[in-house]
Amino acid sequence: MTSTAVTRTGTQPRPAFAADDAPLHPRPHPTRYLTGTLALAVVAFIVYSFSQGQIDWHVVGDYLFSSELRSAFLNTVLISVLAMLMGIAIGTVFAMMRLSSNPVTSTVAWGYVWLFRGTPVLLQLLMWFNIALVFPSLSLPGLFHIETIEVMTPFVAALLGLGINEGAYLTETIRGGLLSVDPGQAEAAAAIGLSKWTTMTRIVLPQAMTAIIPPIGNEAIGMLKTSALAAIISYGELLSTSQQIYYVNGRVMELLVVAACWYLVATSVTSVGQYYVEQKFSKSRVRRRSMADRMIISVIRRVRRSEPTRSDPENVVATSVPRVPRPTEATPDSNEEESSS
Repeated sequence: MTSTAVTRTGTQPRPAFAADDAPLHPRPHPTRYLTGTLALAVVAFIVYSFSQGQIDWHVVGDYLFSSELRSAFLNTVLISVLAMLMGIAIGTVFAMMRLSSNPVTSTVAWGYVWLFRGTPVLLQLLMWFNIALVFPSLSLPGLFHIETIEVMTPFVAALLGLGINEGAYLTETIRGGLLSVDPGQAEAAAAIGLSKWTTMTRIVLPQAMTAIIPPIGNEAIGMLKTSALAAIISYGELLSTSQQIYYVNGRVMELLVVAACWYLVATSVTSVGQYYVEQKFSKSRVRRRSMADRMIISVIRRVRRSEPTRSDPENVVATSVPRVPRPTEATPDSNEEESSS
């Protein structure tokens, strides 16, 4: 059976099996089936191994919502959130210092990043916990005097160690985000008379958030797991509490599974929060772009208003170009020469 097709030369018969009418068959991908099968086999092997291992799952259920582990989980969340907030505040300040034109300020910020990013966080926790060996007491003449060992509790030492260490990493993260903003934005803000602080907080920093938020979310998830190092200074977080329990009852794997479940809950909630924060700043990106456009238009209008107008006679005289006589026109000197001849 043949069909017809309309062409420039008229209606012509089409072949019975044109290429366009041929059915499309998906290209076979045997490697995809092979790799998918291997991945499912590995997952099934792991699940089967845990189900047949020496794990009393009813013990996992008994300790999953125990008061000790729930309290330890709240301690983990508390120290992680506070250390993260401290790190963001410190990182923002030192990132601005790193970008400062003052060489002393930028050098101090560089030294902070070099020191706290170049040493292990476990070492820093131990040093903060034993800082009383260097500063036995804290005092302000006439106001207060207190022994350092009374102030530097495991919670305070963990907060300082984790927060200051995190601030060193976030300094570079925030600095990279600030550098990703087009310098023309700051120049346009300076042209319309905005101060440096207003330019940074209202124009540059909001635009840099789209580049800063994803790494900060990643760091927040990492902080939840790094907080387990606070156990070295006797801070009662989730993992150390689980260890204390299985040292007594010998249910090692069961308690570790419970701790893993709580860590997964915390990281999942953090991931969801990161998603919504990214969505919020992605929406603000549209508003930011329109704000930049408005600033540029404002600068252009201001420059145009400062230009002289044709209706102003003084400006017309000042900016008028003297007329150059054409070669065909006669000059007064040439007329005198003609009359004398």
